Amino acid sequence: MKESLSYKMFKVLNVIVLLVIVYLTFYPFLNIVAQSFSSQAEINAGNVNLIPKGFNVETYKVIVRDKMFWINYKNTVVYTVTATAISIVMTSMFAYALSRKRLLGRKFFTMFAVFTMFFNGGLIPNYVLIQSLGFGNTMWAIVVPGAINVFNMLIMRTFFQNIPEELEDAAIIDGSSTYNTIVRIILPLSKPIMATMILFYAVAHWNSWFPAFIYLDKKELFPVTIYLRNLIAGTENSLTTGATSADDLVQIASNVKSVTMVLTVLPILSVYPFIQKYFVSGVMLGSVKG
Repeated sequence: MKESLSYKMFKVLNVIVLLVIVYLTFYPFLNIVAQSFSSQAEINAGNVNLIPKGFNVETYKVIVRDKMFWINYKNTVVYTVTATAISIVMTSMFAYALSRKRLLGRKFFTMFAVFTMFFNGGLIPNYVLIQSLGFGNTMWAIVVPGAINVFNMLIMRTFFQNIPEELEDAAIIDGSSTYNTIVRIILPLSKPIMATMILFYAVAHWNSWFPAFIYLDKKELFPVTIYLRNLIAGTENSLTTGATSADDLVQIASNVKSVTMVLTVLPILSVYPFIQKYFVSGVMLGSVKG
């Protein structure tokens, strides 16, 4: 079928608009990467755009040589994996229960969950609760309190509502238990939403720093976000030990923010391409009730 002139013009305009959006999206990140490899003088002069100027890796070297950086990085990986696993299990169980019309008090539990999106006990009561549970200075203070995100739970609930109940009825007639039905039927049909929720939770836990800042006192337990936060704030003393010269410290101070952003974003950015095919379908199917 021959394309009309107006449709061809639309396609050209569409490509131009998308290219502009891609440029505006990628430019800040590419600029940060370029600054992380640039010299102090070029950064201060504002000469760094998309290409590093006065190439150097001094800040990367100093950070990578610090043992505490790798300890905290390992903590972040452990916290993220553990917290994401707990969140996925608890959120999917809660969402599945609320998606079934046969659940008594379904509206009450839904409203109770939504209520927590707008009101909470406050910082001091939360701190007292964490300490009274014995979670202070432990991993559980990081991975347990945020186990269920209500917004994510509501998206999963809507997705589960779109799964025909006849599939469950057929499984029950064949003698399948509730948990066996969930594991063998519901979850295999929920790969898009599960991948989407894994991404949401993993990114949130990876970037989280405030709970660790409040509940943890030992540097050996800090996630890498706290390490990088302290580095930026100038309170990390480990970098000033050893053979780091004054000139090196000036260079580190000039692009430490760029380096820390790159080190924090890179792992999540590397994971996203493997699950992005589920991302759009998972969000769309979980956000609109058909």
